[in-house]
Amino acid sequence: MAEKNGYPVKLAREFYNRDVLLVAEEILGKTLVHVTKEGTAKGKIVEVEAYNGLCDKAAHSYKNLRSKRTEIQFGQGGYAYVYLIYGMYHCMNIVTNRENLPEVLLLRALEPFEGIDLMKARRKTDKIKNLCSGPGKLCQAMGITKDNYGEDLCGDSFYLEDTPALKPEEIDRTKRINIDYAQEAKDFLWRFSIKGNSFVSR
Repeated sequence: MAEKNGYPVKLAREFYNRDVLLVAEEILGKTLVHVTKEGTAKGKIVEVEAYNGLCDKAAHSYKNLRSKRTEIQFGQGGYAYVYLIYGMYHCMNIVTNRENLPEVLLLRALEPFEGIDLMKARRKTDKIKNLCSGPGKLCQAMGITKDNYGEDLCGDSFYLEDTPALKPEEIDRTKRINIDYAQEAKDFLWRFSIKGNSFVSR
């Protein structure tokens, strides 16, 4: 873990204000931190999916679609885009790039390493590999809800900590999941994961 004066280094705005595909590779291995009244939970990011509203038919902001839900995507990077699927599961996304370039990274899986008991209580399971192996599971374990929509990830309670960069050969690039409706975009190799990591979603 990158440290300064003995403390982990929090990722700055400049990290997020770049092209989503560049951030997607570099965000793998970074630590997601969520400090709540219940306690602190941390996990290593091991799997993400990239979405680009300018050219990607799988993106909520495709064709510059601006709505109450997608508006946060049109601001600068480093903010949380959280939405609900199937009326019950939250999905956590990180906004990247600069204003009017709607790009996000969906967090698909974490390798949990701090606040494990808290995560187990939230998920109602003792199986550590079932805590954060999917977008909905991840949000439940980390205590992420729609109340985190629009939250600044450069703040003090919800943020990412820096870690040494992975080597290109440590990263898998594959097709994204459950977007068969997205025509040619379904074949984009925009799912990034740490090769061989057992916490990646199935």
